[in-house]
Amino acid sequence: MKTLKNSTSSRFAGFSFFEMTIVVVILGVLAMMAVPRYQTAVERAKGAEAFTYLAQIEGAQERHIARTGEYAQQLHHLDIKMKAPAHFTVGNITSYNWQTQWELRLTREGASSGFGAYSVTWNQDGFVRSRSSIHTDLIPVL
Repeated sequence: MKTLKNSTSSRFAGFSFFEMTIVVVILGVLAMMAVPRYQTAVERAKGAEAFTYLAQIEGAQERHIARTGEYAQQLHHLDIKMKAPAHFTVGNITSYNWQTQWELRLTREGASSGFGAYSVTWNQDGFVRSRSSIHTDLIPVL
């Protein structure tokens, strides 16, 4: 009885060097497009931390002025207890007239996915774009 030989030869098994090179190049191109978007998304989430923190401070300031007739001059005078943001340095509350206005700035320093150091400033009216240096791509939808 005749035995049938395997029709595929061992020289055709696996991928060629050229095929593997093409796959590596395609993966590299996809990574070059995906990594910056991922880094921006991560930094946007960190920026949102500042906006959330400052919005809570604004609410506490409104309650404080309703009780006392002036805005709190220090964070520990507010009726909330929360941890400082993990990725920002909290400045001091400043004002020229504690009965009518206040301002607080958070600063992001160190590694920030290529966006560099930036700040987020907030006052009694909310986010102050003109006094903040946060990149437009990092500002959450308000």
